[in-house]
Amino acid sequence: MSMLVVGLVVMAGLAMRVQAQAVPARIVSTSPSITETLFALGLGDRVVGVSRFCRYPAAVAALPKVGTFLKPDAEAIAALRPDIVFVHAGPNSAAAQLQTLGIKTATVDRGGLTTVFTTIGQIGAAAGVPDRGEHLIADLRAGLDRVKAAVAGRQPRRVLIIVGRRTGTLTDLVAVGPGSYLHDLATLAGGTNVLADAKLEYPRISMETVISLAPDVIVDIGEMGEWPADADQRRQATESLWRQQTLVKAVQTGAVHATTNEAFVVPGPRILDVARTLALWFHDVRVS
Repeated sequence: MSMLVVGLVVMAGLAMRVQAQAVPARIVSTSPSITETLFALGLGDRVVGVSRFCRYPAAVAALPKVGTFLKPDAEAIAALRPDIVFVHAGPNSAAAQLQTLGIKTATVDRGGLTTVFTTIGQIGAAAGVPDRGEHLIADLRAGLDRVKAAVAGRQPRRVLIIVGRRTGTLTDLVAVGPGSYLHDLATLAGGTNVLADAKLEYPRISMETVISLAPDVIVDIGEMGEWPADADQRRQATESLWRQQTLVKAVQTGAVHATTNEAFVVPGPRILDVARTLALWFHDVRVS
């Protein structure tokens, strides 16, 4: 064996060891969307801590909790001895605190639908599995393209999406404006957001505004709390509240859809499930 070949073999071996060391074995997530992405990338066995609001997949229930997206618990995270901690860009100082403790962090984006793909790529790269990230992105894009094609040519439905309100009432309504991933998904699934021209990403509106907007379809995902505790009861209670609003166009036509499915509020790999559901609600179209 020539010295050149020996040198190449040695260099390859060193590169493999460096790459192996670069792949984190202990990962902490500080938000549901990050957690779902890690599991979708096949990294669930490396996740050693998650946020208090992470509930999917079921395996996360047994994992230690490390605070919330807005208030990650740096001490709890440090106690888990992570190789890397994923955080969202936002108003907290978690990344700086963790770096002070000598813990590696990776800050990922958040925002509209395109940001979901960016985040998947960022997480895949930082976790040492960039190819898996690329494959997941390609699969999701292909699925969303099928949804878009299935509703192409149909008259867009005017849609109002409610994401927040006072528990057990239809007051203090918070709706989806432009810029959010739900706005983007609704458009892709054959809808037109009635608040597309709003100045805020999540404007507050009154019932009088709902009546005047006259949406064809209302999607209410504002009841994620504990009223009542059972998810199906919460959905039925929400739909019962809406049925009392007889001046609302979507109520008159039976086009109010309440859901407690957290996929609607987690901009992660389940966006395809949400898009398929919206296409069904908007146009009665089922997409595989």
